[in-house]
Amino acid sequence: MGIWDRLGNVIKSYLNDEDATPIGKGGGASPFEDPDLGAAFEELNDFLSGKEKAEGEAAYRNGRAGKERASSSRQPPESLRADFAELELPLGASPEECKNAYKRLLKIHHPDRHAGHEGNMKKATEKSARINAAYDRIEKWRRNPAR
Repeated sequence: MGIWDRLGNVIKSYLNDEDATPIGKGGGASPFEDPDLGAAFEELNDFLSGKEKAEGEAAYRNGRAGKERASSSRQPPESLRADFAELELPLGASPEECKNAYKRLLKIHHPDRHAGHEGNMKKATEKSARINAAYDRIEKWRRNPAR
């Protein structure tokens, strides 16, 4: 194949002529054809047509995808429901939510904030002890992957 034939094939492929073998579609007619480029074009066409997205959604629904996500966000046991409630959170709240709620509640119920009143200080001490214990149990559960 001469230089003029090659140039003609390139021009035809740019103009989407039926006679030319498009770049990336196989056939070997073009010296510029690259198998990786062809695979990339096919992948791009699948993505743009929605084929890849539909396959991914079907895999997710069938449980073949997202296993890492499911394992990292395992559901806490029912015995921790009271601990999450103590932190004023729903069962299974994220670690960030737990930490923020823990800090917020300790600021409110810290015994030093109620130092002027004996009864309130005692209640705050009990409440902060319950908050600490609940947070500790939740964190122990999160750190222990065997459960």
